[in-house]
Amino acid sequence: MNRNLLILIFSAILALLVGWQAYLDYADQRDLNKSAKETAAKQDYCIFIEIEDKKLYLLQDGKPIKEYPIASGTADTPSPLGYWKIINKGDWGEGFGGRWMGLNVPWGTYGIHGTTRPSSIGHAATHGCIRMHNKHVAELYSIVPHGTPVVIVNGSFGPFGRKFTEINPGDRGADVMAIQMRLKELGYFKGWVSGIYEDDLKFAVHNFQKKNGLKVKNAITRDDWLKMGFREFE
Repeated sequence: MNRNLLILIFSAILALLVGWQAYLDYADQRDLNKSAKETAAKQDYCIFIEIEDKKLYLLQDGKPIKEYPIASGTADTPSPLGYWKIINKGDWGEGFGGRWMGLNVPWGTYGIHGTTRPSSIGHAATHGCIRMHNKHVAELYSIVPHGTPVVIVNGSFGPFGRKFTEINPGDRGADVMAIQMRLKELGYFKGWVSGIYEDDLKFAVHNFQKKNGLKVKNAITRDDWLKMGFREFE
């Protein structure tokens, strides 16, 4: 495993741990934050997934010990970027690839599992889950326990992936969650940080736009991002 990859992995994990701190507080999931700190102290297992490269790395004691190819979500149904943990494990039978490891993503059901379509591995082909070869997911399943941290990244924009994109009502994902967190910090959003753009977020967005001299609209655009304090390096 080369040094540049190690730097990428640890930089991404650090950035996500810092970036998702607000979510951990607002969603009242302090156990996850505690788990992250304990993981750093104990140097336990951690799963790192790089969407663009279609790779899953298993780290132990701060070092990659396994590397697996994966399939990730499509452009319309992307995999959830961010810092998560495994909250359930199960044998889903051969019809679904044998093994399932569920993640605590608030806006939907996402996990790591096997497949009956091995040719899809290496491609953007799922509804958001991380898909592995059956023998690989069985091996990973046998190693990692409940509570194992899972870091999913795609590019250098943190929860925004490769770039800022327009967000509209009904959208869901890590970018929506980042907006909710920021507007909550600024005192505009009063709802639950769910990662889903619903009416409570629309109300907060409209108020923010009015107070900051922006065009009042449902879409959250680049002008809104910048006024909220987001920058492209985030």
